[in-house]
Amino acid sequence: MEPGSASRPRVPERNGTSLGRAGVVWARRRRRPAGEPPPLPRRIGTTGWWWLGLGTLAILVWAIAITRGGGALLPVDQRVLEALARLRTPALTRVMLAVAALGSGSGWVFVVLGWATIVVLLATRRFRRLLVFLGVAFLVQALAFYIANGIPEVASPLRPAGVAMPGPVGESASPLLPVATLTARLVSILYALVPQGRTRQVGKGVVAGIIAVVALARIYLAVDTPTGVLVASIIGVTIPLVAFRLLCPDEVFPVTYRRGRTAHLDVGGRRGEAIRRALQDQLGVIVDDVQPFGLEGSAGSTPLRIKVKGDEDAWLFAKLYAKSHLRADRSYKLGRTLLYGRLEDEKPFNTVRRFVQQEDYALALMQRAGLPSPEPYGVVELSPEREYLVVTEFLDGAAELGQAEVDDAIIDQGLAIVRKLWEAGLAHRDIKPANLLVRDGQLYLIDVFFTEVRPSPWRQGVDLANMLLVLALRSSPDRVYQRALGQSASRKSARGSRPPAA
Repeated sequence: MEPGSASRPRVPERNGTSLGRAGVVWARRRRRPAGEPPPLPRRIGTTGWWWLGLGTLAILVWAIAITRGGGALLPVDQRVLEALARLRTPALTRVMLAVAALGSGSGWVFVVLGWATIVVLLATRRFRRLLVFLGVAFLVQALAFYIANGIPEVASPLRPAGVAMPGPVGESASPLLPVATLTARLVSILYALVPQGRTRQVGKGVVAGIIAVVALARIYLAVDTPTGVLVASIIGVTIPLVAFRLLCPDEVFPVTYRRGRTAHLDVGGRRGEAIRRALQDQLGVIVDDVQPFGLEGSAGSTPLRIKVKGDEDAWLFAKLYAKSHLRADRSYKLGRTLLYGRLEDEKPFNTVRRFVQQEDYALALMQRAGLPSPEPYGVVELSPEREYLVVTEFLDGAAELGQAEVDDAIIDQGLAIVRKLWEAGLAHRDIKPANLLVRDGQLYLIDVFFTEVRPSPWRQGVDLANMLLVLALRSSPDRVYQRALGQSASRKSARGSRPPAA
């Protein structure tokens, strides 16, 4: 297929384009070899793998100890419990009973923390984290209960004999469940509600301290054994940590309480590094800086301004799309289907890849039709089927129509854009002040994602009505109407003066 055709937009050439004139420093493009991870892989991190390995090992050791009646673990537990029993005093025992009760899986503090977390996640609309939070709670309880009670006839030898148990005797039937449940609950709250960074690191220290105090109280009361507490803690940390990092990575679903649209993703950290690497490998440009740009006018993507290395300032514009944008688009289209019915074609996209293909294709259609729109440079993959960039020319110095001076020339250009859309058999479907830019007296049409091929006359009429309305907002309705009548009359006159076809 020819480069620059309607199905495949042009990519930045090394000579002859705006980037070439800016003296851009080009790098060699590189195809990602088979087996190499993408620029932004989905991963649980080094610590996640360590905890996963440690959790698996702890479960295996505990299972082997159960089947062998305690083995080498039972004497160690016996000595530790007997040593702590000799330190008991009435006052200290009362304190330890209170601490163990607060840390119990059936305690009121535990219940309040769980419901408070659910309410906050619902209020902040973090439904994905809510589902993971509930799933982790169920999985930890089921796993801890099964490990401790799956072989009841040989579980009793793991509890040392001869040590008085002043704590709640009923809980001894499930030695792993209380500590595992408490640990999982606290770690889940940390990953569900606390933003990544310094605050979460401090939170990890607080959680570790709480678990250590509760575990010490339960061992002191001989409700749990040291090895049982250790295994329970490892299970309680491993499951929520791996689940949240794998299903709710902070790069994709950040925990933030700043005001702003949920569509706008963080472009720092790992994602920022991935953007730089992907642009160099797939587009051949060396990136100096990546900045969010025009966030207030975008609700369905994360718009970026990208500075590339060159003799003078050269910029690219990119829109970052992720799975969260795909879900938002489905909800938006459902609403439009209910509102307009068969008047609009609102078929949802199944993957992010097809989502970005639509915009890339629409940009190419605009170029082929000769419409004043940004030049497309291609699609950049960050994570397959999850995150992509659509890269275009950056219209440096352009102002939105709502902030620009609109004279007769701009009005005529706006009407001419609608006429060109009609002649090319296209409809923009999202003409508004934020999607019309003015630079050096030239009007540009941007954000062409919703472009439709061979639209209905009604849809074309809506494009015209929207263009007339946004032009009138910056001038006057009478002026726009008269310019439209004048263009229509001159077009009819031109058609009438043509000689008849032979």
